[in-house]
Formats: sequence, C-alpha cells, structure tokens
Amino acid sequence: MRKVFLPTSVSEVRDILDGEPNAAFYAGGTDFLVQLRAGKTDPSCLVCLERVAGLRGIKDTGDAVRIGAGTTHVTLLNDPVIREHFPILVKAVSVLGSPPIRNMGTIGGNIVTASPAGDTLPALHVLDAEVEILSQQGARRARVSDVILGPGVVALEKTELVASIWIKKSPSWGIHHYEKVGRRKAMACAVASMAALVDVTAGGVIERARLAWGSVGPTVMTSPEVEAALVGKRLERGDLAQVAGLVERSVDPIGDVRATAEYRRIVAGALVQRLSEYA
Repeated sequence: MRKVFLPTSVSEVRDILDGEPNAAFYAGGTDFLVQLRAGKTDPSCLVCLERVAGLRGIKDTGDAVRIGAGTTHVTLLNDPVIREHFPILVKAVSVLGSPPIRNMGTIGGNIVTASPAGDTLPALHVLDAEVEILSQQGARRARVSDVILGPGVVALEKTELVASIWIKKSPSWGIHHYEKVGRRKAMACAVASMAALVDVTAGGVIERARLAWGSVGPTVMTSPEVEAALVGKRLERGDLAQVAGLVERSVDPIGDVRATAEYRRIVAGALVQRLSEYA
C-alpha cells in the first residue's frame, strides 16, 4: 500500500520533497494516473497537489505573467490576461484533449510529461517561457526549452518540482498562430504541430518570426535558419513554399503508428505555408 500525501501549502510540499525523494507528484493526473494504472511507473508514494493554492492561479506582475503549475487548461482559456497578452497559448490549449481533460489537466503537467506532442510546448517555446523550479533549498528558474530533454525526460532532480511558469510580456506580435494536424479533428495527439509569432509590414512582408514545431523530433524543434529565411518574404503561399523545403530538412521526426517520418516532414513544411491565411 502506497502512502498518499494531500498537502495544502507550498511549505508542506517542500517538506515532502525533502523527505520522500522517490515520491510521484501530480495535480490533474490526466497522464500520470494512466501510466500508474498501466504499471508503467511504480512510485513509493503519491503526492496530490490539487489542494495547494500557491501552485495555482495567474498573476500579472507588470512586465511578466506568473502561471501556477497547477493551473488548469480551462483556467488559461478563460483568463483575460492570458487572452490579451498570449493568444497563441490560448489557441494551443483550445485544441488540447477534450473538455474533461482541459478541466483536469494542468500546464505544469503538460510540461513535465515532456511529450513531443504536448500542445502547450511549441507555444511556450516561441514565448520564451521559463519555469520556476522548487526544492527544499529554494527556487530556481530555467527556460522551458532547457528543461525538456527528450520524450518523458526533464532536467529535474528527484527533489525538485515545477512550481510556476513565467512569461514576459513582449512587444505585440501581429500574428499568433497555432495549428496541429492529427488523425482526427478533435481529441487527437498531434502528428505535427506548429506555433508561430510573426510581425509583418503594412504591405504584408515578414519583419520577424519565431516558430516551433511539435511531434517532429524528440523535443520541440526550432530553427533560426528558417526564421531568418522568412524575413523579407511575403505572406503568400508562393513565397512561403520556398521555405517549406528548409523546414523539412530542419526537423527530425520518427515514424510510428500515427504517421511515417516522411509524412511528418511534409506536414511540418506545409504548416508554414498555412501562414498565408493571414495575408
């Protein structure tokens, strides 16, 4: 019989981190509990974080926004601060799972699950988000892109926990785009996905761009070369098609039961061309 902890404060969580290094922490549990039931993980004890108010909620700090790791996806969808400053994150969360999953699942859980298909991850990459990592010794910050090392692998010690996500408010981007392709239109893992922040001139010429792809590599894929190639191009399918081949060479997908590696490459390139709808 496993021990189960139900902390209600961050200080209690710190004590558990120190005393139970092999504990499994979860909030919504939409992925973790499936893994547990399937016997794919066998922790010494369980720690449910859903009662810890200090790990939930959204706070506007002026130049940045703090999102508690235990904040549910539906909370993100409905929050006016997130909708105003980070519409790309709203778009990503809106196609994540199903209504029950969005009501239970949390943004911190989406990060530490570290799935290449995680819907929030490409958006968090282009937003240059950071995670606040908690331990008994204190807290530290790291970029989301540095925390996720591979499928299901994160750069956290056993005695560390993601407490919050920090996103700086940057000068307004003209285009916030997120799209994923799956085997069905809803409740599907991404075969390939792309998040894009783009600024264009009044004449429709791209001035700057940040892009990130999901499900086409062991982690979220980015390409400064592709971003540079987009600058000076028009938001027209012909111009964007010139960059699609570069995208296909930049990604590193695998083949699995959902799609072949070659199909994923083609879709990753095609997703860039979808930016033409903003012309």
